[in-house]
Amino acid sequence: MRLGLFLVILLLLWLPIAAPLYLWIRDPNLMTILTMGLLFGEFLLLLQIWGRKVYQQPQLLNRYGLQRTRKNTLDLLKGLAMGLVFVLGLFVLEGGIGWVEFQTPSASLGRVILEGLVSALGVGLAEELVFRGWLLDELERDYNAKVCLWADALIFAMLHFIKPFSEMIRTLPQFPGLVLLGLILVWAKRTHRGRLGLPIGLHGGLVWGYYILNVGELVDYSDRVSPWITGVDGNPIAGVMGLLFLGILAFLVRKRSPRVP
Repeated sequence: MRLGLFLVILLLLWLPIAAPLYLWIRDPNLMTILTMGLLFGEFLLLLQIWGRKVYQQPQLLNRYGLQRTRKNTLDLLKGLAMGLVFVLGLFVLEGGIGWVEFQTPSASLGRVILEGLVSALGVGLAEELVFRGWLLDELERDYNAKVCLWADALIFAMLHFIKPFSEMIRTLPQFPGLVLLGLILVWAKRTHRGRLGLPIGLHGGLVWGYYILNVGELVDYSDRVSPWITGVDGNPIAGVMGLLFLGILAFLVRKRSPRVP
């Protein structure tokens, strides 16, 4: 009921402003940036009111693990490096096998890397604050750690998997990959005393690595194996190899504290 009430209030605040933007702005990219930026800004504002009125806790962001500390910053940088290395490592292995071919970098690669970093940090911050911050905290107020772990991961995956049924079937490997990624990010938070730095960094690093390779047009698939192996539509987590690498990442994150559910 709390989750539903929060989302209804957020929607009522967002729609009156977002609806005219959808009608007036023709550029879909600009429209997405403005409407999603507005939604996230109102989400942050509502969190402050929610914390004071519902929980009498005006510092919910600190409770969620978004703290301005040296440890959190180091966690973020470590996660960013880990995510980037895992994505690049996956494609280097596939290149060595002959499943992908690396292309000559263009002159704009530096700009792509910088744009990718900014975008990745934005995505990592927004999604981790929502899923491993607000949502996980709300779940943990009522359920045990294992239920919260799986509920958070499944909701994260389902909300990223909303698409026509035919596309859901075609990109089926993406769903277990998203669930596994959700589990990894919860474990990353729990093994670092509830700080969000590592989840934000890991999420951002994975997005950053894929952005560089995809937008920078650095790889070309050789079609020697099925896309279900390398990733449907070129999405690494929508393939067996991506799942394998996520499994390795899950083991490395999870083994830091075997007692964490």
